[in-house]
Amino acid sequence: MAQAQFKRPPKKHIDGIILLNKPVGPSSNGILQQVMRVFNAKKGGHTGALDPFATGLLPICLGEATKVSGLLLESDKRYTATLKLGIQTDTGDKEGNEIQSMAIPSLTEARIQEVLLAFTGAIEQVPPMYSALKHQGKPLYYYARQGIEIERSARSIVIKQLNLLSFSNDTIVFDVQCSKGTYVRTLGEEIAVALGTVGYLTALHRTQTGALSGENMLTFEEIEAQKMRAIQPIDIALTHLQRFDLSKEEVDLIQHGQMLPYPKPETEFVRLYDEGECFAVGEWSEKKQMLKPKRVFNLHLAKAEAQEKTALESTT
Repeated sequence: MAQAQFKRPPKKHIDGIILLNKPVGPSSNGILQQVMRVFNAKKGGHTGALDPFATGLLPICLGEATKVSGLLLESDKRYTATLKLGIQTDTGDKEGNEIQSMAIPSLTEARIQEVLLAFTGAIEQVPPMYSALKHQGKPLYYYARQGIEIERSARSIVIKQLNLLSFSNDTIVFDVQCSKGTYVRTLGEEIAVALGTVGYLTALHRTQTGALSGENMLTFEEIEAQKMRAIQPIDIALTHLQRFDLSKEEVDLIQHGQMLPYPKPETEFVRLYDEGECFAVGEWSEKKQMLKPKRVFNLHLAKAEAQEKTALESTT
């Protein structure tokens, strides 16, 4: 007798954001796939990868929430980093191989604060070889693993806050709020050099992405247990944007790609609501001096799916 084939259930329209507390070990994409399997979600993405050794806030956008992931990728990030002094690794973190050791000068709080202040503000940073930046279609770490050094141009970044949390004779723990594109591993190495030694990160924990705080993060196990209760509405990522509650007529115009005769908003983008539910992100058109749709969320797909499921269950 032929063995019955296992039929996978159809994937679902799931819309919303999960604040995942990424553990040490898995890649960002790897744990994204695990979360998507929990919900059998049709579509998902994360908003800014964390290295395998790093932990903390990794927002997972499901369904229509992927339309705001670009805004989160562009936003500031905040981290707590632990910098081990006296040893340098080829990756700038604990995953790499030791390539150099150096004596550590005597540290004082005043000296560390002086160095941290020098890195605050707009600075130039050369991306590390162990990064996912592409060169001729391949990530830089592809070349780094073969011992090939590729010339990289410095990029402008902004270190908005850089605070000393604690230190010992060979370790510094600091808090950093930085613009997109900042490599905290590289920042740690540069801080060590400025102190007269070398160093690498032994821990990196993200605490904030844009308007999203890590205070309500969930572990993967908690997400598995809570299921749909773990999913938060799309607009938790948009609280820094000005809000407009629209009439039914205005909602219809936005959903059909039309503009609204609104005054210029306080923020570049705005969040638009239909009876208390965020259904779109709008932006100001300087040319037309009107408000136009930037991203419209097709929330009706998930609602229709849920109603169909309820109707089906009521007849069985």
